[in-house]
Amino acid sequence: MQALRTAATGMSAQQLNVEVISNNIANMNTVAFKRQSAEFQDLLYQTLEQPGVQSSDQGNIVPTGVQVGAGVKTGSVYRISTQGTLTRTDNKFDLAINGSGYFQVLMPAGDAAYTRAGNFAINDQGQLVTQDGYLLQPAITIPAGAMDVTISKAGQVEVTTSASPAPTIVGNLQLSTFMNEGGLSAQGGNLLKETAASGPPTTVVPGTNGVGTLVQGYTEASNVDPVSEITALIVAQRAYEMNSKVISTADAMLGVANQVKP
Repeated sequence: MQALRTAATGMSAQQLNVEVISNNIANMNTVAFKRQSAEFQDLLYQTLEQPGVQSSDQGNIVPTGVQVGAGVKTGSVYRISTQGTLTRTDNKFDLAINGSGYFQVLMPAGDAAYTRAGNFAINDQGQLVTQDGYLLQPAITIPAGAMDVTISKAGQVEVTTSASPAPTIVGNLQLSTFMNEGGLSAQGGNLLKETAASGPPTTVVPGTNGVGTLVQGYTEASNVDPVSEITALIVAQRAYEMNSKVISTADAMLGVANQVKP
Protein backbone atom coordinates (compact mmCIF):
# COMPACT_ATOMS: atom_id res chain seq x y z
CA MET A 1 0.00 0.00 0.00
CA GLN A 2 1.53 3.28 -1.20
CA ALA A 3 -0.02 5.17 1.71
CA LEU A 4 2.53 3.63 4.08
CA ARG A 5 5.50 5.01 2.12
CA THR A 6 3.76 8.34 1.47
CA ALA A 7 3.05 8.92 5.16
CA ALA A 8 6.62 7.89 6.01
CA THR A 9 7.97 10.68 3.78
CA GLY A 10 5.64 13.08 5.58
CA MET A 11 6.94 12.04 8.98
CA SER A 12 10.54 12.40 7.78
CA ALA A 13 9.82 15.88 6.41
CA GLN A 14 8.20 17.05 9.64
CA GLN A 15 11.09 15.63 11.64
CA LEU A 16 13.45 17.83 9.63
CA ASN A 17 11.07 20.76 10.11
CA VAL A 18 11.19 20.31 13.89
CA GLU A 19 15.00 20.13 13.78
CA VAL A 20 15.17 23.46 11.93
CA ILE A 21 12.71 25.09 14.35
CA SER A 22 14.58 23.73 17.37
CA ASN A 23 17.83 25.21 16.04
CA ASN A 24 16.11 28.58 15.69
CA ILE A 25 14.81 28.46 19.25
CA ALA A 26 18.19 27.30 20.60
CA ASN A 27 19.84 30.36 19.01
CA MET A 28 17.33 32.95 20.23
CA ASN A 29 20.08 34.74 22.16
CA THR A 30 22.92 34.20 19.67
CA VAL A 31 24.34 37.50 18.43
CA ALA A 32 23.19 38.28 14.86
CA PHE A 33 21.77 34.77 14.32
CA LYS A 34 19.49 34.49 11.27
CA ARG A 35 16.61 32.07 11.56
CA GLN A 36 16.04 29.35 8.99
CA SER A 37 12.93 27.94 7.39
CA ALA A 38 12.35 24.56 5.76
CA GLU A 39 10.48 24.34 2.45
CA PHE A 40 9.09 21.16 0.95
CA GLN A 41 8.18 19.81 -2.49
CA ASP A 42 5.85 17.03 -3.59
CA LEU A 43 7.40 13.87 -5.01
CA LEU A 44 6.78 12.21 -8.37
CA TYR A 45 3.25 11.18 -9.32
CA GLN A 46 1.95 7.86 -10.52
CA THR A 47 -0.23 8.67 -13.52
CA LEU A 48 -3.12 6.24 -13.86
CA GLU A 49 -4.92 8.35 -16.45
CA GLN A 50 -3.26 11.23 -18.22
CA PRO A 51 -5.18 14.53 -18.11
CA GLY A 52 -6.26 15.73 -21.54
CA VAL A 53 -6.42 12.34 -23.31
CA GLN A 54 -9.41 11.42 -25.49
CA SER A 55 -12.03 9.28 -23.78
CA SER A 56 -14.03 8.43 -26.92
CA ASP A 57 -13.89 8.34 -30.70
CA GLN A 58 -15.93 11.56 -30.73
CA GLY A 59 -12.96 13.48 -29.30
CA ASN A 60 -14.13 13.87 -25.70
CA ILE A 61 -11.27 15.04 -23.48
CA VAL A 62 -10.61 13.81 -19.93
CA PRO A 63 -10.71 17.02 -17.86
CA THR A 64 -8.54 16.03 -14.89
CA GLY A 65 -7.13 12.53 -15.21
CA VAL A 66 -5.93 10.37 -12.31
CA GLN A 67 -2.59 11.06 -10.66
CA VAL A 68 -1.53 9.73 -7.25
CA GLY A 69 1.30 11.45 -5.36
CA ALA A 70 4.17 9.61 -3.68
CA GLY A 71 4.75 11.98 -0.77
CA VAL A 72 6.96 14.93 0.11
CA LYS A 73 10.65 15.82 0.12
CA THR A 74 12.75 18.70 1.43
CA GLY A 75 13.17 21.41 -1.18
CA SER A 76 15.48 23.69 0.78
CA VAL A 77 16.34 25.08 4.18
CA TYR A 78 16.96 28.76 3.59
CA ARG A 79 18.24 31.55 5.79
CA ILE A 80 16.00 34.58 6.46
CA SER A 81 18.27 37.62 6.50
CA THR A 82 15.99 40.22 8.07
CA GLN A 83 17.77 42.44 10.56
CA GLY A 84 17.53 41.75 14.27
CA THR A 85 17.02 44.39 16.94
CA LEU A 86 20.07 46.49 17.82
CA THR A 87 20.94 45.97 21.48
CA ARG A 88 22.97 48.52 23.44
CA THR A 89 26.03 47.15 25.24
CA ASP A 90 28.15 50.28 25.82
CA ASN A 91 31.21 48.20 24.91
CA LYS A 92 33.35 50.40 22.65
CA PHE A 93 34.48 47.40 20.59
CA ASP A 94 30.94 46.14 19.91
CA LEU A 95 29.63 47.01 16.46
CA ALA A 96 26.22 46.49 14.88
CA ILE A 97 25.44 46.79 11.18
CA ASN A 98 22.36 48.90 10.60
CA GLY A 99 21.37 47.64 7.15
CA SER A 100 22.94 45.13 4.79
CA GLY A 101 26.52 43.89 4.81
CA TYR A 102 28.93 41.56 6.58
CA PHE A 103 32.20 41.93 8.46
CA GLN A 104 35.10 40.03 6.90
CA VAL A 105 37.40 37.98 9.14
CA LEU A 106 40.61 36.11 8.41
CA MET A 107 40.48 32.39 9.18
CA PRO A 108 43.53 30.41 10.43
CA ALA A 109 43.88 28.70 7.03
CA GLY A 110 44.20 32.10 5.34
CA ASP A 111 40.74 32.13 3.75
CA ALA A 112 37.99 34.64 4.45
CA ALA A 113 34.77 34.21 6.39
CA TYR A 114 31.91 36.63 6.93
CA THR A 115 29.75 37.51 9.93
CA ARG A 116 27.25 40.03 11.23
CA ALA A 117 28.20 39.29 14.84
CA GLY A 118 30.01 42.44 15.88
CA ASN A 119 30.90 41.52 19.48
CA PHE A 120 34.62 42.17 18.94
CA ALA A 121 37.53 42.48 21.35
CA ILE A 122 41.27 43.19 21.12
CA ASN A 123 43.98 40.55 21.43
CA ASP A 124 47.39 40.78 23.12
CA GLN A 125 48.74 42.74 20.16
CA GLY A 126 45.92 45.28 20.18
CA GLN A 127 44.29 43.87 17.04
CA LEU A 128 40.51 43.83 16.67
CA VAL A 129 39.35 40.18 16.67
CA THR A 130 36.23 38.03 16.96
CA GLN A 131 35.36 36.03 20.09
CA ASP A 132 37.39 33.14 18.62
CA GLY A 133 40.43 35.35 18.02
CA TYR A 134 40.04 35.66 14.23
CA LEU A 135 41.37 38.93 12.83
CA LEU A 136 38.89 41.45 11.51
CA GLN A 137 39.65 42.58 7.95
CA PRO A 138 40.96 45.16 7.12
CA ALA A 139 43.18 44.73 10.19
CA ILE A 140 42.71 47.35 12.90
CA THR A 141 45.36 47.76 15.61
CA ILE A 142 44.59 49.80 18.71
CA PRO A 143 47.84 51.34 20.08
CA ALA A 144 48.89 50.70 23.66
CA GLY A 145 47.70 53.29 26.12
CA ALA A 146 44.63 54.24 24.09
CA MET A 147 42.27 56.28 26.23
CA ASP A 148 39.30 56.29 23.89
CA VAL A 149 38.29 54.56 20.65
CA THR A 150 35.67 56.03 18.35
CA ILE A 151 34.26 54.22 15.31
CA SER A 152 32.15 56.31 12.95
CA LYS A 153 29.13 55.16 10.98
CA ALA A 154 31.36 55.02 7.90
CA GLY A 155 33.85 52.73 9.66
CA GLN A 156 36.61 55.24 10.43
CA VAL A 157 38.47 54.23 13.60
CA GLU A 158 39.94 57.06 15.67
CA VAL A 159 42.02 56.73 18.83
CA THR A 160 43.07 59.21 21.48
CA THR A 161 46.03 58.57 23.80
CA SER A 162 47.59 60.35 26.73
CA ALA A 163 50.50 61.32 24.50
CA SER A 164 48.23 62.54 21.71
CA PRO A 165 44.89 63.90 22.92
CA ALA A 166 43.92 64.80 19.35
CA PRO A 167 42.09 61.91 17.61
CA THR A 168 44.29 59.81 15.34
CA ILE A 169 42.90 57.62 12.55
CA VAL A 170 44.23 54.06 12.85
CA GLY A 171 42.17 52.38 10.12
CA ASN A 172 38.92 52.14 8.21
CA LEU A 173 36.47 49.25 8.46
CA GLN A 174 34.70 47.92 5.38
CA LEU A 175 31.66 45.74 4.77
CA SER A 176 31.07 42.97 2.23
CA THR A 177 27.86 42.25 0.34
CA PHE A 178 26.76 39.34 -1.83
CA MET A 179 24.37 39.02 -4.75
CA ASN A 180 22.68 36.06 -3.01
CA GLU A 181 23.04 36.09 0.77
CA GLY A 182 21.03 32.88 1.03
CA GLY A 183 23.79 31.07 -0.87
CA LEU A 184 26.37 31.61 1.89
CA SER A 185 27.47 28.45 3.67
CA ALA A 186 27.09 28.44 7.46
CA GLN A 187 30.25 27.27 9.26
CA GLY A 188 29.15 27.63 12.88
CA GLY A 189 30.63 30.17 15.27
CA ASN A 190 28.51 32.91 13.64
CA LEU A 191 30.60 32.56 10.47
CA LEU A 192 29.56 32.19 6.83
CA LYS A 193 31.62 31.40 3.76
CA GLU A 194 31.34 32.31 0.10
CA THR A 195 30.00 29.70 -2.33
CA ALA A 196 29.26 29.57 -6.04
CA ALA A 197 25.61 30.23 -5.16
CA SER A 198 26.34 33.39 -3.15
CA GLY A 199 28.68 34.88 -5.74
CA PRO A 200 31.89 36.77 -4.90
CA PRO A 201 31.85 39.49 -2.24
CA THR A 202 31.74 43.20 -3.01
CA THR A 203 33.65 45.20 -0.41
CA VAL A 204 32.62 48.83 0.13
CA VAL A 205 32.75 51.60 2.71
CA PRO A 206 29.82 51.43 5.17
CA GLY A 207 26.98 53.73 4.21
CA THR A 208 27.76 53.72 0.47
CA ASN A 209 26.07 51.89 -2.44
CA GLY A 210 23.09 50.94 -0.28
CA VAL A 211 25.23 49.15 2.34
CA GLY A 212 24.45 49.55 6.04
CA THR A 213 26.22 51.80 8.51
CA LEU A 214 28.05 50.88 11.72
CA VAL A 215 26.72 51.60 15.21
CA GLN A 216 29.34 51.54 17.97
CA GLY A 217 28.41 50.18 21.38
CA TYR A 218 25.63 47.97 20.01
CA THR A 219 25.24 44.38 18.80
CA GLU A 220 22.56 42.88 16.59
CA ALA A 221 20.20 40.43 18.28
CA SER A 222 18.91 37.31 16.52
CA ASN A 223 15.84 37.72 14.32
CA VAL A 224 14.08 34.72 15.89
CA ASP A 225 10.46 35.42 16.91
CA PRO A 226 9.68 33.01 19.79
CA VAL A 227 5.90 33.16 19.26
CA SER A 228 6.19 32.32 15.55
CA GLU A 229 8.62 29.49 16.24
CA ILE A 230 6.44 27.90 18.94
CA THR A 231 3.41 28.17 16.62
CA ALA A 232 5.37 26.53 13.80
CA LEU A 233 6.52 23.83 16.22
CA ILE A 234 2.92 22.99 17.17
CA VAL A 235 1.90 22.83 13.51
CA ALA A 236 4.84 20.53 12.71
CA GLN A 237 3.98 18.29 15.66
CA ARG A 238 0.36 17.96 14.56
CA ALA A 239 1.42 17.23 10.98
CA TYR A 240 3.76 14.51 12.26
CA GLU A 241 0.94 13.00 14.30
CA MET A 242 -1.44 13.02 11.32
CA ASN A 243 1.11 11.24 9.14
CA SER A 244 1.60 8.62 11.86
CA LYS A 245 -2.20 8.21 11.96
CA VAL A 246 -2.17 7.52 8.20
CA ILE A 247 0.37 4.74 8.78
CA SER A 248 -1.83 3.26 11.53
CA THR A 249 -4.88 3.44 9.25
CA ALA A 250 -3.04 1.83 6.33
CA ASP A 251 -1.80 -0.92 8.63
CA ALA A 252 -5.36 -1.56 9.86
CA MET A 253 -6.62 -1.74 6.27
CA LEU A 254 -3.90 -4.25 5.39
CA GLY A 255 -4.89 -6.24 8.46
CA VAL A 256 -8.47 -6.40 7.26
CA ALA A 257 -7.32 -7.49 3.80
CA ASN A 258 -5.19 -10.26 5.33
CA GLN A 259 -8.23 -11.61 7.18
CA VAL A 260 -10.24 -12.13 4.01
CA LYS A 261 -10.72 -15.87 3.47
CA PRO A 262 -10.57 -17.35 -0.03
